[in-house]
Amino acid sequence: MIERDQLFSNVAVVGLGKIGLTLAAVFANNGYKVSGSDKNEDVVNSINNGEAHVKNEPGLQKLVYDAHENKTLSATTSNVEAVSEADIVVVIVPVLVTDDNKIDYQFIDAAVEDIAEGLQKGSLIIFETTLPPGDTQNRFGKKIEEISGLRMGEDFYLAYSPERVYSNRIIEDLKNYPKVVGGFNQQSLELATDFYKKALNCELIKVSSLETAEFSKVAECVYRDVNIALSNELAKFAEEKGVSITEVINASNSQPFSHLHSPGIGVGGHCIPIYPYFFINKGLVQGLTPMAREINDSMANHAISKIENRLGSLENKNILILGLSYRENVKEPTKSTALLLMDLLKEKQANVLVNDPHFTSSEIIDYGALPLSMKDKFVSNIDVVILQAFHKEYMSLDFEDFSNCKLILDGRNKLNQDEITNLGIVYESIGNEI
Repeated sequence: MIERDQLFSNVAVVGLGKIGLTLAAVFANNGYKVSGSDKNEDVVNSINNGEAHVKNEPGLQKLVYDAHENKTLSATTSNVEAVSEADIVVVIVPVLVTDDNKIDYQFIDAAVEDIAEGLQKGSLIIFETTLPPGDTQNRFGKKIEEISGLRMGEDFYLAYSPERVYSNRIIEDLKNYPKVVGGFNQQSLELATDFYKKALNCELIKVSSLETAEFSKVAECVYRDVNIALSNELAKFAEEKGVSITEVINASNSQPFSHLHSPGIGVGGHCIPIYPYFFINKGLVQGLTPMAREINDSMANHAISKIENRLGSLENKNILILGLSYRENVKEPTKSTALLLMDLLKEKQANVLVNDPHFTSSEIIDYGALPLSMKDKFVSNIDVVILQAFHKEYMSLDFEDFSNCKLILDGRNKLNQDEITNLGIVYESIGNEI
């Protein structure tokens, strides 16, 4: 076994996406020598040049640059190489779901095999990737034992501490959110706890098992999904009753035990529409969790139905979606409701156009839509506008240029209804049918 002071010196971060890179940069500025690994050569090259490939994360570029200058952060395309030089291995490789909502382990399984090949005796492995309960030990720990010949809790230590951060404020969240930590055994827990105390200097919540820590992260996402589904269900009912759900939520949430989320056109991103399936695929097949997924994924169809009820057939209609990203002010299309809307509109034989200031025209084309600049004269030929992600650029959008527009569907309840209706354009939203 390696000595304790040696243990807390060299860290490998496997997976250098927006969270992995931020973790690596923070660790590298808090007394650790960090080697990050990623299969993307462009990512590795940028980091080795002191450049953060992840944009719009306040403070990240400076951390990467400072660590590069201090020679405490480097990157490689070889997971085995990074792990072989490390005493602590932090794993932040994505686990997604397939098109039929089965758990997709392909990326993390490959990474774990590499980790097992490079693992040094006495090392600590911490998984931060959101996982179904039991996977840290039963899927990955056992695989590492099988390949490396080392034993969990004796020859290497195993912990789980889920990432709990939000895009565009990851560094801030790492400081302010308590770090939940679970270990395979007591020594694994204590080693991981000591590491995070120094590496992040944040509050820690030690839980009794790996499974508890895994369960807690998925439960957070299920809670939000269910809450949003409830708000969406109430929003549709408010439409039937001629009540404003926005006004209802403002009034209801003035009571300290009411925490209704905002309804909307759908739920997207890496977390909320994906992680509930980690429970569903492990046996939670009835009740609120699967129902919430169905309700939230149905909101795109509800939005299209509202437009059809007003305008009739959408065949050959020019329909512009504002926001390819799943939410405002980020460049992230994973599970975006825009993709559901595009598929539904194509089934209706509409002409689908997309505007998103975070994406290039070629990127939008790759997702199967026609890009449209707000400066393009073709905006005068748009029949319907759907607000999907309320980017800051849309706060000052002048709808006077949409001279042929018949209807605007405000999928996030953010636009100025009076300004739109004063232009003679029909305004629709989610849950505000007055």
